[in-house]
Amino acid sequence: MAQIREIKKRLTAVKNIQRITKTMQMIATARFTAALQSAKATQPYTERIRTLVNEVAAAAGDIEHPLINDPETSPNRELLIVITSDRGLCGAYNGTVLRTALHQYRNATAAGREVELHTIGKKAAGFFKFQRIKAAETHLFGDRPDYDTVNRFASQYIDAFTEGRYDAVRVVYMQFESTSRQRPEVLQLLPLRRLDEESDAAETKPTATGATYEFSPSAEGLLAALLPQTVKTMFFQAMNDAAVSEQIMRMVAMKAATENAKDLGRSLVQQFNRARQTQITTELMEVISGAAALE
Repeated sequence: MAQIREIKKRLTAVKNIQRITKTMQMIATARFTAALQSAKATQPYTERIRTLVNEVAAAAGDIEHPLINDPETSPNRELLIVITSDRGLCGAYNGTVLRTALHQYRNATAAGREVELHTIGKKAAGFFKFQRIKAAETHLFGDRPDYDTVNRFASQYIDAFTEGRYDAVRVVYMQFESTSRQRPEVLQLLPLRRLDEESDAAETKPTATGATYEFSPSAEGLLAALLPQTVKTMFFQAMNDAAVSEQIMRMVAMKAATENAKDLGRSLVQQFNRARQTQITTELMEVISGAAALE
């Protein structure tokens, strides 16, 4: 009898967990849909502004700008921004990002560079506190980062870099490629070295249209306005990718948990039926044995 009561308690607990994980899966699905729409809406703009900057830089030839050049005097210091979630129950999302960030941090310190750490999300703050690595700043953006907030922080990073406080600004986040593939990425936000490489390639290759551009204002003036905007859009895209990746990985994790709860529930039902059948058989044997003893 005690065994049956124990199985019934476990079965009730498993059913409650199943309802919770199913609800969390539905919430994550709704948030994933909203985050995916936001990420897809910003991605074409991010790609197009990068292309535009490359074309302007190629036409301008040799250019000098604080956002694409190293500081005149190296401070031997870099800024590392780590983006994670505020909550758990999202599979390997936080663990993968944090391992990548810790590897990047240790490589930089091993090379003799000082690393200033900024964390976005409670999980990153808790992880580095456990690792006894002090974060200079900790921020929370929630499930849906808004551009105004991201723009404010990106402007602070741009100002700090142009003042010569850092050699580089890097962002560690989970890049969203598709619903079935997300991978950790270390994005070099500043300086925009990739622009130089793409500009050199553009100089050696003709454009698809073969067009010749005349700039008004000058190419240098356009770059002065476009380069900060490029940094901000790249950072905003990274935040959107991180939000999408978090929700899809939570959705998958909660779906797996719900399926596991169903399987465990079926197993407990079978155990309950066998225990109940054993109890009934034992009671019948006792009745039969008692009746036989009275004859």
